[in-house]
Amino acid sequence: MMERAEDYQGFLKILEMYLVSLGINQARQVLLIADGAEWIWKHIPPLLEKLNCPLETFQLLDFYHATEHLQVFADNAFSKEIERKKWFKQARSALKRGKINSIIQEMNKLSLEFTGERRKNVNREINYFLKGNKEGRFNYHKISFLKLPIGSGAVESLIRQAVNLRMKGNSKFWLKNNAEVILHARCQWIAGCSNKFCDSILTALVKPIQIA
Repeated sequence: MMERAEDYQGFLKILEMYLVSLGINQARQVLLIADGAEWIWKHIPPLLEKLNCPLETFQLLDFYHATEHLQVFADNAFSKEIERKKWFKQARSALKRGKINSIIQEMNKLSLEFTGERRKNVNREINYFLKGNKEGRFNYHKISFLKLPIGSGAVESLIRQAVNLRMKGNSKFWLKNNAEVILHARCQWIAGCSNKFCDSILTALVKPIQIA
């Protein structure tokens, strides 16, 4: 998790360069999917605006992260397992169909029955959905209609392929600089750009850039 300014400022610079190279201002539509990390929603939408993204730019909370919050609410709201499972299944389906307002109303109604720590726990989950709904980040029905993904699973899978399988494991230890070099090379290979990447390195060695 990148919570401090020094953790994500470098990432934002790299992201900006990458988006410019992709020609994001020429895109027909852009979809930003993320979890509830505040730094993402604070910094990336302004970056997209700065890069003149199209009007059809959507923000979406990852559907599967959102359903985890539904599960936490159900765990606190119902003592019987059969009731928890039934409510969660119905709420999950309703969320996917765009019934977020109905879900929040039902959650508020159920919360009136609780006090103390239990009330605190359910209210925390209600506030999660209230905040996301205010920003329009639960439009799963609309995004699905546009044939766009509602979850970040593809990116998370890529992280596993590009990072975890190569760099994590028993008896593997890395110095920071070495890890960054290996990670960069690994990403080039995963993206199918390894030959071009190697050629650029060899060219740089043969004809180094002259700095005045």
